[in-house]
Amino acid sequence: MNAPALDARRIARSVDGHLLIDGIDCTAPAGTVTALIGPNGAGKSTLLHTLAGIDRPSTGTVGVGEDDIFRMPRRTRARLLTLVEQDAGTDLELTVDAVVSLGRIPHHGLWTAETARDREAVCSALERVGMMEFADRLFSSLSGGERQRVQLARALAQEPAVLLLDEPTNHLDIRAQLAALELLETLANDGMTVLAALHDLGLAASYSERVIVLRQGRVVAAGPTHTVLTAELIRTVYEVEAVVLEHPLTGRPLVAVDSVRKRSGEFAR
Repeated sequence: MNAPALDARRIARSVDGHLLIDGIDCTAPAGTVTALIGPNGAGKSTLLHTLAGIDRPSTGTVGVGEDDIFRMPRRTRARLLTLVEQDAGTDLELTVDAVVSLGRIPHHGLWTAETARDREAVCSALERVGMMEFADRLFSSLSGGERQRVQLARALAQEPAVLLLDEPTNHLDIRAQLAALELLETLANDGMTVLAALHDLGLAASYSERVIVLRQGRVVAAGPTHTVLTAELIRTVYEVEAVVLEHPLTGRPLVAVDSVRKRSGEFAR
């Protein structure tokens, strides 16, 4: 796979006159896992929905390689990139296999008969997320973590060049979190462009090569994780004290949060 980079320029989006993200420039290079981090309300989900082409920005452009995604036919865009939502679900009584098969729709349409290539892509995706044994289970019967893994499988069955994820470790236990992020590393090593919003700074530090840091709808820092993710930045953006060390085995940043940075009168009784 030789995926293109994802590149956004001067992205802004307003809803009902309220500016959610403002003048964002950001890049997710091909062949890397880029983490999108920032506190609640920073604009991470809004930005991901815009980058995925789900919501059109008020101003700015989103490019994949040399192409503006908003100038593409919808199906072309769907074959190129996809978003794994934080709590995506369905009210339909579908099996796990049927949900993952939805990822093949951009390749042939809704009513076309499944091909051998479709079946191969679905089975491979289920295997990669460890959900093949659940293929015949109803999606509605699954736990939150299992549903998260199925939605990741649906995205993989789509075979996108760019994979966007909104809190992909949400609902997952520790082992499943690590497995999911290791899979994202593998996908990036195979050439895919991966951009994931992550709440957990420790996971972002351990599994991303680059970070984009949002605060109040703006990018406040971006670049290689080991240079951007500092104690000073964490203090400024998250208002907590932290120590950033070097992991003795991987050499990657290791974040240890120490305490809340209290403002005057905060938590006073």
